[in-house]
Amino acid sequence: MSRPAGLPIGLRLANTSKAVGRAFDDALIAVGGTVPTWLVLIALKTRPTANQRQLADAVGIQGATLTHHLNGMERAGLLTRRRDPDNRRMHVVSLTDEGEAAFHRMRRAAVAFDQRLRNGLDAVDVAHLESLLRRLHANVSPAADLQPAGAEGEPP
Repeated sequence: MSRPAGLPIGLRLANTSKAVGRAFDDALIAVGGTVPTWLVLIALKTRPTANQRQLADAVGIQGATLTHHLNGMERAGLLTRRRDPDNRRMHVVSLTDEGEAAFHRMRRAAVAFDQRLRNGLDAVDVAHLESLLRRLHANVSPAADLQPAGAEGEPP
């Protein structure tokens, strides 16, 4: 098999991911947010009262790192934490009015950023890109190791 010309797809994708991630960080920072804050706000909009374990599962940020983010968000007035009356070892986390406002600011920034990413792409391009990204994800997921060569699948 001959070697393809240009950068390997993995390196190109990693570089693109870093550039997109930095640009998205900048878009959220411009409205007073961060990616972890945005993820927590989305989770709390989906589940208005959640304990910290549920939030950790929803956002993929665990333990002390999540606690650090929640402490900062609580100091900023974006959320409140109180003991769960059914399990005193757990804290229930809820959005405040300021948290609601922050969610809406960040949502507008995220939508504008998504529109920026789609600039120059039509619906067919976007559908094709999404299909390719799903395929690449499936190729590197643990399940891909179990599939025979050439088998295609969707990510879990």
